[in-house]
Amino acid sequence: MPLLADSCKPARGRMVLVVGPSGVGKDAILDGARSALQNRSDIVFPRRLVTRPPGLAGEDYLSVSEAEFSALEAQGGFALSWAAHGLRYGIRAEIVRDLEAGRQVVVNVSRTVLDDARRKFPGLLVVVIRAAPETLKLRLQKRGRESAEDIEERLRRAARFAVGGDDVVVIDNDNELADAVTAFVALLDKATAR
Repeated sequence: MPLLADSCKPARGRMVLVVGPSGVGKDAILDGARSALQNRSDIVFPRRLVTRPPGLAGEDYLSVSEAEFSALEAQGGFALSWAAHGLRYGIRAEIVRDLEAGRQVVVNVSRTVLDDARRKFPGLLVVVIRAAPETLKLRLQKRGRESAEDIEERLRRAARFAVGGDDVVVIDNDNELADAVTAFVALLDKATAR
């Protein structure tokens, strides 16, 4: 059984990290999976802490100030944390208890934390969500959070987006959202049966 890097306790559950370029539909897929699996106590979807104002459309996150985030980080309050697009993101350390209890913990993260996560949570699964550039552009325009210049920069970054490894599975999200949600839920069911 794999061990958590910061602990001597066996990790019976599995960390499932969802990554992909901005606008690819990660939050929509996670929302769909959360709804489909709402009666499953063996799969959890912890909310991220983000240093952005509360109530913005998209992800269901917990808003914290920079000072609160820094204090939590200094106290070891995060299992994973990172900075992206001028914001800071964190996943509370309490997820370790879910892993120890045998649950799958499913979170949307930045690919920049994958190496750290792989060290801390051996046996994890990385799910890459991808979509064609024209699909990404339309979605970014529709959500209305970025300027045209910011969208173009995000598209350039998306073109360079690459994640590899034996622990990586890819889900395409170019067609109906329901298809991607179904594929993701099936993947979580398969991971549960491992």
